[in-house]
Amino acid sequence: MKAFAELLGRLVLTPQRNAKIRLLVDYFHTTPDPSRGYALAAIAGTLSLNAVKPALIRDLLLERMDEVLFHYSYDYVGDLAETVSLAWEPPADVAPADISLGEIIERLQMAGRSEVRSLVRDTLDRLDASGRFAFLKLATGGLRIGVSARLAKQALADMGGKDVGEIERLWHGLAPPYLPLFLWLSGEGEMPVLKTPAVFHSVMLATPVAEHELEGLDPADFAAEWKWDGIRVQLANIGGVRRLYSRSGDEISGAFPEILDAADFTGVIDGELLVGGTARSNRATGSFADLQQRLNRKTVSRRLLEDFPAFIRGYDILFSGEQDIRPEPFYVRREALSSLIDSASPQHFDLSPLVPFSSWEELDRLRSSPPDPVIEGVMLKRFDSPYLAGRVKGPWFKWKREPFNIDAVLMYAQRGHGKRSSYYSDFTFGVWTEGEDGAALVPVGKAYFGFTDAELEILDRFVRDNTVERFGPVRAVRAEPDAGFVVEVAFEGINRSTRHKSGVAMRFPRIARLRPDKLPRDADRLATLQAMIGARA
Repeated sequence: MKAFAELLGRLVLTPQRNAKIRLLVDYFHTTPDPSRGYALAAIAGTLSLNAVKPALIRDLLLERMDEVLFHYSYDYVGDLAETVSLAWEPPADVAPADISLGEIIERLQMAGRSEVRSLVRDTLDRLDASGRFAFLKLATGGLRIGVSARLAKQALADMGGKDVGEIERLWHGLAPPYLPLFLWLSGEGEMPVLKTPAVFHSVMLATPVAEHELEGLDPADFAAEWKWDGIRVQLANIGGVRRLYSRSGDEISGAFPEILDAADFTGVIDGELLVGGTARSNRATGSFADLQQRLNRKTVSRRLLEDFPAFIRGYDILFSGEQDIRPEPFYVRREALSSLIDSASPQHFDLSPLVPFSSWEELDRLRSSPPDPVIEGVMLKRFDSPYLAGRVKGPWFKWKREPFNIDAVLMYAQRGHGKRSSYYSDFTFGVWTEGEDGAALVPVGKAYFGFTDAELEILDRFVRDNTVERFGPVRAVRAEPDAGFVVEVAFEGINRSTRHKSGVAMRFPRIARLRPDKLPRDADRLATLQAMIGARA
């Protein structure tokens, strides 16, 4: 565990990408199985553990520490795992030990609910402070070290002298602790053979672009498609096995059985999952809020299937039949995709239409006034581009619509995580609505990014100086017509919502600017947001 804890500490303090990769490669080379496989899973976000709740960790520390002192310490440090790792005092008769990461993970995975408490206590007793911190972050799922799954895969490729594309192709067909993968990478085994042919293949991503960045590019080299407000998916039917994956590789087949039933073709396609009706079924496309009714479900009722019928709007094709056509140029793949969808169920599949344009100015006008409220902007794809895993700058761009903007008032704040654990960086904001007693603030969203480090210092100082109430880790701040903090919030979309007190739900809200020049009374009204829904519709 010491080696893993040291790795985490060095990764957090290392900003350079190549330096992070070298740290990972060194760790994978020197750490035995299964610990290195579990470390890889923890870093890449594929590790599944019996969740250790923060309340349990807090209770264990309070068995050995005064409650008032704990609250003072927690408030100062700002992170529960760090507080416990520093304040924990093992019994004098318990000798510290360097328990391996693999042993800790396997004990957690096998522990029953009644055993978790004693297991966590025993593990904390045997580890040093840095080991305790790493263990608690693992156990609670709070590992944030600035390393993406893609970076971890690149480190594996460098370790074994392989192409990262080979790692990508194998990745979602293997499971922690990845023993066959490491045997192959170290030259001690053959390339793993996947059990199911319908595996996930990493999707090709587009780079955000602004109008001035398009200067120097020839519009004739690019195809344009609408960017639809659904979720990116990959549908595979290979060897008679059918699977539906999200863009991150999570299988979501159970939530959309009608899509799998209708996939009577062989191949792998990339597209946008939407609800409502296809262009071929004469039914309007639903909003992202409608799609959310179907997401994150293991099974769906007949009522949901009828009220929110799902379909895929095809963007691209990776395999035509069982032939990998990703190396082919986009225009060739587009013809293959069009042919496949023409013969597929019209209720469940249609083709994302191309947007004709001759100049960037013309496309900008189309982007700003799209024909459907479910459109977020346009996608630009080079006609000669192969299908490449990850976000490769140059072949594909996304040019989104200008975001919505409102002025809102800060209402609540909570500590962040990782580097931000000492700052109040997660904010709830609200707008005014008319009530029985006059104007009152109603929460309409949360945001934890968009601001600079200097602006975070300002926001954090305001929260500390203007706290009026505390609800566990959440602070309520002063928010009155003439005293409070106004922020400009940008967001991509807005829909009605029965789950929120305000009746509205924002899509991707972020704090765009601080507005100390404005009084809270000058912030927007709820009616303004409701009108945005009407305007979009």
